[in-house]
Amino acid sequence: MLERLFQLNAHNTNVRTEILAGVTTFLTMAYILFVNPSILGETGMDKGAVFVATCLAAAFGSAVMGLIANYPIALAPGMGLNAFFTYTVVMGMGHTWQVALGAVFLSACLFFLLSIFKIREWIINSIPLELRSAIAAGIGLFLALIALQNAGIVAANPATMVGLGDLGSPAALLAILGFFLIIGLEALRITGAVLISILVVTGLSILLGVSEFGGVVSMPPSLAPTFMQLDIAGALDVGLISVIFAFLFVDLFDNSGTLIAVAKKAGLMRKDGHLPKMGRALIADSTAALGGSLLGTSTTTSYIESAAGVSAGGRTGLTAIVVAVLFLFALFFAPLAGSVPAFATAPALLFVAVLMASGMAEIEWSDITVAAPVVVTALAMPLTYSIATGIAFGFITWVAAKTLAGRFRELNGMLVALAIFCVIKLALF
Repeated sequence: MLERLFQLNAHNTNVRTEILAGVTTFLTMAYILFVNPSILGETGMDKGAVFVATCLAAAFGSAVMGLIANYPIALAPGMGLNAFFTYTVVMGMGHTWQVALGAVFLSACLFFLLSIFKIREWIINSIPLELRSAIAAGIGLFLALIALQNAGIVAANPATMVGLGDLGSPAALLAILGFFLIIGLEALRITGAVLISILVVTGLSILLGVSEFGGVVSMPPSLAPTFMQLDIAGALDVGLISVIFAFLFVDLFDNSGTLIAVAKKAGLMRKDGHLPKMGRALIADSTAALGGSLLGTSTTTSYIESAAGVSAGGRTGLTAIVVAVLFLFALFFAPLAGSVPAFATAPALLFVAVLMASGMAEIEWSDITVAAPVVVTALAMPLTYSIATGIAFGFITWVAAKTLAGRFRELNGMLVALAIFCVIKLALF
């Protein structure tokens, strides 16, 4: 049955290898089980329900990817997207988390339609690669600011807006230790470095009496507080159009980049650069995002950590199925997730920020019409505390720079239209 479903022999793999790859991928991305409830919980959402929604969304998304596309790619609620959900849409713009879930649902519907009608390539090709790298880097800097705040390393300052926090506090010291631990373990290529760091910092915090221990295993909490609680009507408000498109664009770029990177590493990409079953993979991803919004979590997307499973030999959807099963098993560890303090997940956020900021290395810094929009995009996100605003500033600056430099021909209709839309949005809403 497994051979018929996943064509193991054709991909030069076997069941044992695929299981090992699935376990490897799960260990590298399991930190989302602790980070996602911590971030979304700040909106007022029930953390226990968010934990269950995270497990189920990851299991559903990974299973759909494995069965439909037969790719060794796992899915879970995306980092950056969950921060945008909490800190921009809910805490920044003042919308309820129910409305934010509605925006996630609508963006997933648009993503699904783009995948069905194969418009994805046109949109992605319309946005310059440098601007896409800047968006990823900006999200990374945004996550870094949140991480430093959660750890108490950065604090509010009435004179300078932000300043140095209390580095002598247990939270700050443990967070710094956790980050250094991740760096060391990653350098030594130890699987699950982020997860290990979270558990070590949490354990030390409990032993030192800084945080409380809630247990390890229990029956899963109720999903009822978040299940089907999305407010689609509220998300259709004209002021949320930019939010819906921000969810869509970030998911679209993140997904395409992840799919291409992991598939290339797995040897699934053809010599001409074409990725077979790309359409199926995108449909699986958008379906997972739809399911996640109904369960009660931010956008579900493909995880670059899947590359760890590919390195362990994963080549088919069976790897993703193994990840799905492990996320279902994780449902019984809700008390452990509830015992993890915010400063224990801060190092994970900071580490993800490091990975996302690495895209800045691809920028052509000698071209000022490229460098200026990139820097504006990346800095605007943390400094305005809004991913959507950073994207808007990026589009506007790119079009303005190219136009004033007499290089209008380098622009396309899609980019110009987006810049005009962003100007109207910033001016009126």
